[in-house]
Amino acid sequence: MVFAYSAVELVGTAAGETAEPEKIMPRAINSVVARIAIFYVGSVALLALLLPYTAYKAGESPFVTFFSKIGFHGAGDLMNIVVLTAALSSLNAGLYSTGRVMHSIAMSGSAPRFTARMSKSGVPYGGIVLTAVITLFGVALNAFKPGEAFEIVLNMSALGIIAGWATIVLCQLRLHKLANAGIMQRPRFRMPFSPYSGYLTLLFLLVVLVTMASDKPIGTWTVATLIIVIPALTAGWYLVRKRVMAVARERLGHTGPFPAVANPPVRSRD
Repeated sequence: MVFAYSAVELVGTAAGETAEPEKIMPRAINSVVARIAIFYVGSVALLALLLPYTAYKAGESPFVTFFSKIGFHGAGDLMNIVVLTAALSSLNAGLYSTGRVMHSIAMSGSAPRFTARMSKSGVPYGGIVLTAVITLFGVALNAFKPGEAFEIVLNMSALGIIAGWATIVLCQLRLHKLANAGIMQRPRFRMPFSPYSGYLTLLFLLVVLVTMASDKPIGTWTVATLIIVIPALTAGWYLVRKRVMAVARERLGHTGPFPAVANPPVRSRD
């Protein structure tokens, strides 16, 4: 379920690539919420209204079940084409968006320097190449564990997604605290019911993590890898923090081609 909503946070990445984030970002964020409500929640609600829940079964797409019930027996082949097209589209979007993120963090000193390379047309090919190479590990995994590869990849991806969302919420809570102290200026487009909504979001993500751990055996082992991943990431941070902080001081107030005007430091009137 977490994987279904992945990449919605990338709308925020565009803030550093946009000349007028205060105008563009509210529109973009609201459109994402509207599309989720219409195309995802709406389709699930429609399927629930059309057939009783007992008609749907695991291992078969609910859309295939519905179309088969109304006499369209070629629904399976049609849905395979749709799923394949969606998978290729997701792969294409994932390659580019990850390449863009790699370029951004490389500029801040947190990724290998070659991932900051851009083509003349503005394509972050360094990050895309690295992402494509790592993607090939999925091919090897499928060769050794064909029956479990998909579930393993989904669970590992879910861990990264949860970590990313939690980091965003923690940053927002930090911004709220700095704004109350008069150090930073909050944007006009704000998170509703902050900071309490942030705490509730973190609690929800923790519940999702616990639920994943209870899904034996793959979910349990996936969450157990945090015992290794968290210390490794912590050690990595201590190795590169001086370089990252030096770059951050040089690029204060900038996250991309344009100034990060969404939450600038409060300037004295003196």
